[in-house]
Amino acid sequence: MAFPPEFLEELKTRTRLSDVVGRHVALTKKGRELTGLCPFHQEKTPSFWVNDEKGVFHCFGCGASGDALEFVMRTEGLAFRDALEKLAQAAGLEVPAGSREDQEAGEKRQTLLGALEIATAYFKAQLRAPGGTAAVAYLKARGVSGEVAARFHLGFAPDRRGALYEELRKANVPESIMIEAGLVGRSDHDGTLYDRFRDRIIFPITDVRGRVIGFGGRTLGDGKPKYLNSPETEVFQKGRLLYGLHHARPAVRDEHGMLVVEGYMDVLQVSQAGNATVVAPLGTALTEQQLDLLWKIVPEPVLFFDGDDAGRRAAAAAAMRALPLITSGLGLRFAQISGNDDPDTLVRTHGIPAVRRLV
Repeated sequence: MAFPPEFLEELKTRTRLSDVVGRHVALTKKGRELTGLCPFHQEKTPSFWVNDEKGVFHCFGCGASGDALEFVMRTEGLAFRDALEKLAQAAGLEVPAGSREDQEAGEKRQTLLGALEIATAYFKAQLRAPGGTAAVAYLKARGVSGEVAARFHLGFAPDRRGALYEELRKANVPESIMIEAGLVGRSDHDGTLYDRFRDRIIFPITDVRGRVIGFGGRTLGDGKPKYLNSPETEVFQKGRLLYGLHHARPAVRDEHGMLVVEGYMDVLQVSQAGNATVVAPLGTALTEQQLDLLWKIVPEPVLFFDGDDAGRRAAAAAAMRALPLITSGLGLRFAQISGNDDPDTLVRTHGIPAVRRLV
């Protein structure tokens, strides 16, 4: 949608670029401008400049430039609307609602997100309930601490056909939204609604703003598939997301790097061991959109895939996918695990020092 010029001008007036940039870059005053190390490529001598009077930044090293909106989009991986809303909130401004179609789309999006939040709270409660004993035992056996389980909002879906459906119905969530959010399905046999996630440990998937937009579920029994993700929705497109990014992105400023592993448990273990800058694709090969998202945050992410044949094939596929996209200042690095180990088992056996040695 197009935003009124007066709103954009007011947002620009109320936003000091150096305040926005300063959350990611240590800036030093140089005359009428400020300078620091560029967040978009690796450098030892500052070539990144910020001009508050003009409201623009520019890097003489990699050529990156723009205003506060562009900076937030690039550093935080946000879409235009999300970046605009974040800046407007910080400036104390209300984002214009736009046309009736925009308002209806926004209301539907909020209803979807609200249903997912209800489901998240339900799954978390079930993990703590007596019925979640087996799920808790599994997580403990895998070495997942209670603190990490809480940080990533892990939950449990009981093996009951309509438990979540009833919870959503009591909250007056429309059945059409339950289905569209991927929380329930409709039986082809008798048309009744049923919970899609049953007898599974639940991994809530968030966007870069920390909002739950979908779920991954690992079966506790012999159910197939072993892992089940939410279907594609208006708010959830798995090829454009990375699990754990909401937690990893703020830590990049201190760690100066990003590890990309293959699965949910790898993210939990590496993060728990002391490296917060770790993410994973959502059960698919690394996509162009995910690579672009990574490159907006770090110039050379490190792929840290499993040591088996499948892991090596996944790393090779990522390399081939990245080659046509690589430009000056951007690249990929690969940390090779030996044998059939994966980041999860490596960390549990040898600790985070083993990870750092490989990296």
